[in-house]
Amino acid sequence: MLTDEFDPLKGEMLCVMDEEGIVDRSLMPKLSNEMLIKAYRTMVLTRLADDKAVKLQRQGKLGAYPPSRGQEASQIGPAMALKEGDWLLWAFREMGGLLWKGIPLSTLYLFWMGNELGSVYPEGSNVTPSVVPVASQIPHAVGIAYASKLRKEKIVTLAYFGDGATSEGEFHEGLNFAGVFKTPNVFVCQNNQFAISTRRERQSASPTLAQKAVSYGFPGILVDGNDIFAMFAAAKEAVDRARKGKGPTLIESYTYRMGDHTTSDDWRKYRTKEEVETWQRKDPLSRFAKYLKAEGVLSDEGEIEKEMSKVIEEAVAAAEAVPAPTRKDVFEHTYAEMPPYLKWQMGPGGERQ
Repeated sequence: MLTDEFDPLKGEMLCVMDEEGIVDRSLMPKLSNEMLIKAYRTMVLTRLADDKAVKLQRQGKLGAYPPSRGQEASQIGPAMALKEGDWLLWAFREMGGLLWKGIPLSTLYLFWMGNELGSVYPEGSNVTPSVVPVASQIPHAVGIAYASKLRKEKIVTLAYFGDGATSEGEFHEGLNFAGVFKTPNVFVCQNNQFAISTRRERQSASPTLAQKAVSYGFPGILVDGNDIFAMFAAAKEAVDRARKGKGPTLIESYTYRMGDHTTSDDWRKYRTKEEVETWQRKDPLSRFAKYLKAEGVLSDEGEIEKEMSKVIEEAVAAAEAVPAPTRKDVFEHTYAEMPPYLKWQMGPGGERQ
């Protein structure tokens, strides 16, 4: 068990692939070349789609947007471990995980455009809409997992959240419930070093965030969040453990947010250029590409980038072709069946406010 080998109380971190793309064969998870290329393509799509979203926001076509550059492995690695039917709950910086789960990119762009249709996912995708209030998705994830346990379903629920979420009550309440009832949960804490501008060490005196799982009676593991193999391996073990009825696992993904917290932020006010450059050398996409090329799995990076760029432009066009939101959306997308008092407030044409 990886959670036995890498003790978060001792600060031990699981790392399979180094910054040069060289792997530890003893820890390397089994993945087909097909899966490797799919993972790489999804990482490239996530990186380029994220860059495009920032540009669209600067053009006034999107609202405030949270860049995810540098966290692609942290998002996609865990999602790769899920099976069809498993649930995924996200906060707001997990584009890669949603793309892996099959959520259309155009839908994600619609969400950041402020269109309620951006929260309508394909039937059976088992992905919940974004939950921006910090940590509030964690109790939701535990509730979904508890329900699946009561129904005797072999379904796992994976929830992403940031390091800032560990300072909220919902984190502790959710993990406590999960530990007591041994719910089939996998908690992925994307520790990107900052809760907006507050550094991780200003939030908790714990040497690691993964060790917080110990107090709730289940395993925690610290993982190199820029290493897609390490993230997949830890998540695969956690997912398998949960599916067997052995309860939850907390994964701390030790990563770094390369850009601003959102497009309303300016990272230069609270960190140095030298610090960012240090983390740039740990780029998850670069190290993955080095490995794939060394193994002869990847030959033409440029062709994949060109193909993904076309996918992105098509997604933008599809999102922009959707009619703009109206005031009626505030009423129509709140309940499955609109209660009478909201129908009265909305009025026949949505004009009464």
